[in-house]
Amino acid sequence: MLPGALPVRQLAYKVNDLEAAIKRHHRQFGSGPFFVARHIKLASSQHRGVEQPFDHSSAYGQWGGVMVELVVQHNPEPSALHEMFAWNSGREGLHHAALFVDDLAVAIGRFTADGMPLEQLSVTEGGTAFAFVDARPSFGHMFELYEPTPLLTGFYDMVAKAAQGWDGRDLVRELG
Repeated sequence: MLPGALPVRQLAYKVNDLEAAIKRHHRQFGSGPFFVARHIKLASSQHRGVEQPFDHSSAYGQWGGVMVELVVQHNPEPSALHEMFAWNSGREGLHHAALFVDDLAVAIGRFTADGMPLEQLSVTEGGTAFAFVDARPSFGHMFELYEPTPLLTGFYDMVAKAAQGWDGRDLVRELG
C-alpha cells in the first residue's frame, strides 16, 4: 500500500427497511451475519455546523473483505443522509465509503481543501467521532471519516470474525 493510502473500511447504504435490506443483501451477496444497533445514541451531531438530531439505526455485516452498513434515519431533520436521500423520498442507495484517518480534524481540513466539505460531524455517547464529507461532485457519494480507536477496530474485528465459517444461521443479531 502506498504511504498515506486510505483503504475503504466500509460501504454504507441508506435503506428504508432495515430487516428487508439485511435479508436482501444476504440473499444477493452472502453477506452477514448482521449486528443491529437501533436508535444509536449520540452526544452531539452537527449538520453544516448546526446541532440537529440524528436518530438512526444501523446493521453491520461482513461482505467479503469489507464491512457493509445498512442505515435508516428515523427523523426528518437535516443530515448527511438527507443530503443525498430526501426524507420520505423512498430512495435507497450507496451513501458513503468509510475511511480510517490518523487525525480527524486534519483529515476534514484536507478533504475540505480538496473540494469535499464537511457535511456532518457527530459524536457517539461512547466518544467516537465520525464525520461525513461531501464527495458527490467527484465520486457520487459521501466519505465517512473516523479515527481507528481500539473500541472501533475491535468492533470491526468482531464483525469480521463472526463471518468466518459462518453457517448462515442467526442472520440478525441485536446489539445492546
